[in-house]
Amino acid sequence: MARLVFIRHAHSTANDAGILSGQLPGISLSKKGRKQAELLVERLGSSEFDSIRVSPMQRCEETIAPWLKSGYSRGLKAYEIDESLIEVDYGTWSGRKLSSLSREKMWKVIQDKPSTVQFPEGERIKAMQKRALGSIMQALEDKKNGTHLFVSHGDVLKAVVASLLKIKLDDFQSLVIDPASVTIIDFDGSKSRLLAFNDTHSSIAPMTKMEKSTKMLLGGGARKSRATKR
Repeated sequence: MARLVFIRHAHSTANDAGILSGQLPGISLSKKGRKQAELLVERLGSSEFDSIRVSPMQRCEETIAPWLKSGYSRGLKAYEIDESLIEVDYGTWSGRKLSSLSREKMWKVIQDKPSTVQFPEGERIKAMQKRALGSIMQALEDKKNGTHLFVSHGDVLKAVVASLLKIKLDDFQSLVIDPASVTIIDFDGSKSRLLAFNDTHSSIAPMTKMEKSTKMLLGGGARKSRATKR
């Protein structure tokens, strides 16, 4: 059983401007996002990760950078910039205002039947989901019972979480993944257990240290965190 920790990048300058930035370069964290990234240092705290995989987009690297520079990251075993976690290629929609895009005919299809959507001169949502799931499977190949952190983007993480929880891609818009939010799932390669979802305030370390269990527990069980190493 692996523990998968997902973080959406913190609030960006594109979020501030209401722009769909996609894979456009040079999109950094906003002032609000930089504060969120600093708060993640203590939120992640002494969490121990067997690997960290990060989208190559600037805003994702800036989100995890403060924690990596802190003393908490000294035990980190592997860090990788992973192209599989990159933002959706929105094609000609990239750089446009969301308020304008919401008036496009395809907008309703994206909400109701996203599995059929390919962005103009861009990527299919279904293809994005497949490549992002490849990152998960690679992490499991490296250590199937490890704790792995993934830093990526809203639509990418919604698609991944939907697949792991066996939610149809056409329903992935029912999930909300906010900037700097943390979602945690235990996954054995087939079945998943949701431990935390879209959490923007909690301390994460106790959840990463919680014992893993494959047992089906009536009443929810009462798992405890492992003792902290000294």
